[in-house]
Amino acid sequence: MAEGLALALQPLNLTLAALGAFVGTLVGMLPGIGPINAIAILIPLALALDLPPESVLIVLTAIYYGSQYGNSISTILLNVPGTASATVTAIDGYALTQKGEGASALAMSAVASFFGGTLSILGLALFAPLLSSWALRFGPAEYFALMVLALSVLSSLSGGSVLKGAVATLLGLAFATVGFDPNSAVARYTFGELRLLDGVDFVVLTIGLFAMSEVLLALESPHAKEKPVIVHRAKLTEWFSAKGTMLRGTVIGFLVGVLPGAGGTVASFAAYAAEKRFNNNQPLGLKGVAAPEAANNAASTGAMIPLLTLGVPGSGTTAVLLGALLAIGIQPGPLFLTQHPDVFWALVGSMLVGNVVLLALNLPLVGIFIRILSVPRWFLHPVIVVLSVVAVYSVNRSTFDIGLMALLGIVGYALRKGGFPLAPVVLGFVLGGLMEKSLRRAMAISGGGWEILFSSSLAVAIWVFAAICLFASLWRRSDRA
Repeated sequence: MAEGLALALQPLNLTLAALGAFVGTLVGMLPGIGPINAIAILIPLALALDLPPESVLIVLTAIYYGSQYGNSISTILLNVPGTASATVTAIDGYALTQKGEGASALAMSAVASFFGGTLSILGLALFAPLLSSWALRFGPAEYFALMVLALSVLSSLSGGSVLKGAVATLLGLAFATVGFDPNSAVARYTFGELRLLDGVDFVVLTIGLFAMSEVLLALESPHAKEKPVIVHRAKLTEWFSAKGTMLRGTVIGFLVGVLPGAGGTVASFAAYAAEKRFNNNQPLGLKGVAAPEAANNAASTGAMIPLLTLGVPGSGTTAVLLGALLAIGIQPGPLFLTQHPDVFWALVGSMLVGNVVLLALNLPLVGIFIRILSVPRWFLHPVIVVLSVVAVYSVNRSTFDIGLMALLGIVGYALRKGGFPLAPVVLGFVLGGLMEKSLRRAMAISGGGWEILFSSSLAVAIWVFAAICLFASLWRRSDRA
């Protein structure tokens, strides 16, 4: 640890960390650009600088953390999440912005990200081999049960109606089935449209549902009085009051992040749902920002464990990082910790330093970020539309995607007018593919026998917990009625 920190604290590496965090924040602020795209775009530049391996890792991890926080800025201020995990932050984060507390939400996001990232890095250093062996116990049946558990907690995100939350979830699952069947390659629900064979792109879905519906809602009252911009930052007392929230989010995020394929999306939703239950389903406010942000950053670090110890990427972002490691001649796997201890500890040190640099860099800039809201609505909303169109077009270079985004914007507008939550739609969409693949694999292993879904004690425990969560929500709703 000391050697890793010594490497990370060298002047060159500190400069690279600050530069990576700043560039990552700017890139992450753009609609539709998440950590995966930010790192993929900037990896060639990092490799072209001809830096030593530890310096490449430092700049890439700084870009990673910076792009995640940058995505939180567009999510909280403009309700434009670029990743599925940021969708959870939008629930309370954008609501705070509408109340004039956007700066406070941004500050809480930075602090929670630092808290979750730092604690999870210590977990990475202490428990990497142990947790990697635990993650191997999850087979297709356990993953399917885990996805069902994630969906069962959606009642916490469905406002006052379990039915509306279920309908939104089913809509997300329906979107996930569009395109080729993963096993038989048969086209499903494309209605003869060849450009839907690859399915609905996540960026198109989220920007349509959130950004476009927000613009349509604003058009209902074009002459509404502009709200004054309030630059109120979270006080130390508010940060301390959320310490339990951040700790719970960190633990949940780290453990979920260790599971290959689960990632920050499941972690963020699980942490937010757990916090809702812990607070008796009361409005969370700043805690609603702290929980998913801590969980998301902790999951990002947890996903490094299967990558480094097993050579298996735990998320899309770690898959891109795996390519970067291979490009600099490093092969992750079971022998990584013994063959490359210097690189491992340099990575740990760079992640710690990157977290500190990101907090020190962005916390003072909250007042500048919040000035985005001072832009008149007649100018801001067209800019959002233009940026959204550019972001969607850049994914597949398809004008069809732009039309689909507009159609999904109308769907999102109708859902919001009807009181249906949008977050379950996104979670159902993200988890739908994972659920189907896990179920198909489990059925293939058992020859079509459903008993495999309950064949292990771990799977049974997850099923029981999912049932408890679901019935507890129904009981609480019937009690209120």
